[in-house]
Amino acid sequence: MNDFDTTGSQSSDEQADAARKPVRGVALDMDGLLIDTERLYWQVGDTLLQRRGYRYSRELQARMMGRIGVSAIAQMIEMHNLSDSAESLLAESDELYGALLAEQLQPMPGLSQWMDSLRRSGLPFGLATSSQRKFVDVILPTFDWSDQLAFVLTGNDVVNGKPHPEMYLTAAEKMQVPASEMLVLEDSGNGCAAALAAGAQTVAVPSEHTKDQSFDGVMLIADSLLDPRLHELIA
Repeated sequence: MNDFDTTGSQSSDEQADAARKPVRGVALDMDGLLIDTERLYWQVGDTLLQRRGYRYSRELQARMMGRIGVSAIAQMIEMHNLSDSAESLLAESDELYGALLAEQLQPMPGLSQWMDSLRRSGLPFGLATSSQRKFVDVILPTFDWSDQLAFVLTGNDVVNGKPHPEMYLTAAEKMQVPASEMLVLEDSGNGCAAALAAGAQTVAVPSEHTKDQSFDGVMLIADSLLDPRLHELIA
């Protein structure tokens, strides 16, 4: 007889669940996760590049996503060997994005239900976005849950953008919880890489714009904010 009886033994997923630390706080990306802004960024990027004889692409989007300010724009300049300075191109981008944001702001599917679940959980939760503060300040007041955020971190609040872990290490500090006991929701590969590097429990919720990116190492790839497996993590 074998020394180990496998009857009723745990699967690898069950073992991982048993070993996982409790969730004591939740950090949320914004663009493409809570708010449908990625299609706006796509329009902005495509307009910028069409003015210069190029077109926006998924490859470039993946390189820029999660990075902050001139660091993101630098990816566009490098890929297409543009002569513009990062600062001037960012200013042009901001002007285009601001105009679209005022007209086309939309929540992602399931946002209301997810926020209801978060509020019922009693867990502190906050925003960790690479977006500039001036745009976050336009978006947040349109939602009734914004005054319940434990913190709001923007691209203006960190030195290193995603995939560097600074954003999520700072988020854990804001909630005064270990990063290993923080749940992070992200829609992009760069965002998930940042959360994983910080040691957080990381869930990918890809959008149509990010579904082909790499999410290696995440604990769950959710179908949307309505995915019941996601809600179970904070129940």
